Amino acid sequence: MTQPHDLSATRMAAAVRTREVSPVELTDHYLARIERLDAQVGAYATVTAERAREEARLAEKAVLDAADPAELPPLHGVPVPVKDLNLVDGVRTTFGSAVYADLTGFADDNVVTRLRDAGSVLLGKTAAPEFGLPCYTEGAVSPPARTPWDTSRSAGGSSGGAAAAVAAGLAPAAQGSDGGGSIRIPSSVCGLVGIKPTRGRVSHGPIVPDLFGLSANGPIARTVRDAALLLDVMAGHMPGDLYAAPPVDGTFSSYAERPPGRLRIARGIQPAVPDAEVHPDCVAAYEEASALLEELGHEVVELPQVFGPDLVPHFETLWGVMATLTPVAEESEHLLQPLTRWLRARGEATGAPRLLQAHAALQGALRAAFPVMDEFDAILHPTLAQPPAPVGYFHDQEPAENFERQKRFTPFCAMYNISGQPSVNVPLHWSGDGLPIGIMLSGRLGGEGTLISLSAQLEEARPWIDRKPPIWTA
Repeated sequence: MTQPHDLSATRMAAAVRTREVSPVELTDHYLARIERLDAQVGAYATVTAERAREEARLAEKAVLDAADPAELPPLHGVPVPVKDLNLVDGVRTTFGSAVYADLTGFADDNVVTRLRDAGSVLLGKTAAPEFGLPCYTEGAVSPPARTPWDTSRSAGGSSGGAAAAVAAGLAPAAQGSDGGGSIRIPSSVCGLVGIKPTRGRVSHGPIVPDLFGLSANGPIARTVRDAALLLDVMAGHMPGDLYAAPPVDGTFSSYAERPPGRLRIARGIQPAVPDAEVHPDCVAAYEEASALLEELGHEVVELPQVFGPDLVPHFETLWGVMATLTPVAEESEHLLQPLTRWLRARGEATGAPRLLQAHAALQGALRAAFPVMDEFDAILHPTLAQPPAPVGYFHDQEPAENFERQKRFTPFCAMYNISGQPSVNVPLHWSGDGLPIGIMLSGRLGGEGTLISLSAQLEEARPWIDRKPPIWTA
């Protein structure tokens, strides 16, 4: 028997507009599932039940009062949570840190405003690690976020709570953010579609700076069409943004309905991170995706190595400096996680000349890499070098070892944060142990549409929507 959480977000939005299902019914259903099941996966840092029910009640009234419900906003009445790194006015926002455990949001981030204007209902704030710095979601303010496919394993990070919520049927789709893989990593380990858009596609304002352009807000969803719909809602440039993405021909949702045509696709499996080894399950996913792309008529060729290990220290320099951007009073520093303190110490020890040299070195590498990468419509890599990691695999180590393990776990994602190119996780493969293993497609700057068309073609060829973890039917 179909339950509300079996509906895709796109189908849910359509059902609300045709009055087949009510926003109140949807919200009550998800809040009940969260109350009953979230302890198993640690998806939410804060649940805004009272606010969600009021928003749902107002959304239902708008549907009943509308002369033409088809003209209602695209996510009207659809529950969508927000990551706990994003400010929501009047809602607890911890940034994943005990330092901010009692902070109440004092503004709406632009992406939150756009989700609200699209009619979505806020279920709550999804769990994130401290300041979004690690590739896993464990810390002091909420339980570890776990993949519903094996709750002994991490849901990844830093959008781990968002991915756990969607994969467990505790939200139809979710907003995430990605500064070094933080949408694609949890999407891979939770069997979901996750899109890191082109740099400047989604505004970081009005509070969060976008100085280096590494991070991007984007969608996490069960289907390509749902992810495209959320990206349509989130996308927009605002005054003061340092970056602006190239314009799009039509909507992202329209690309999910368009055949991609025959594409020239490069593939690469050589990690830029020294000592990173690609697990056989991840190799299998990569090879199967390559074969499927060729079956679908695309040309698949080997990618010349455009990013080498010499760039890793420069990225680490930027990452350490970024760790210092969130203000922490001296008397509160003892509340920080060991990894955060270690990264902030590295950042605080970085002088301006060294920072500028690192940024300049990365830009120089990109100037050589773009002419090569732009010869292809898409680039294929494994999303991760390893299957989902056990809870504690990173977090229980000393900071230096923790960081090295993270680098070896995710050696492919960050290069596309450096370049600003769009990048998508596609959940095509499951291991013999029943664990999701994602593949990653990246494109030209402004090329989200091509990636969405290609991902939708892969989804049609190898549907994954009926793959559900055990918690789904609980």
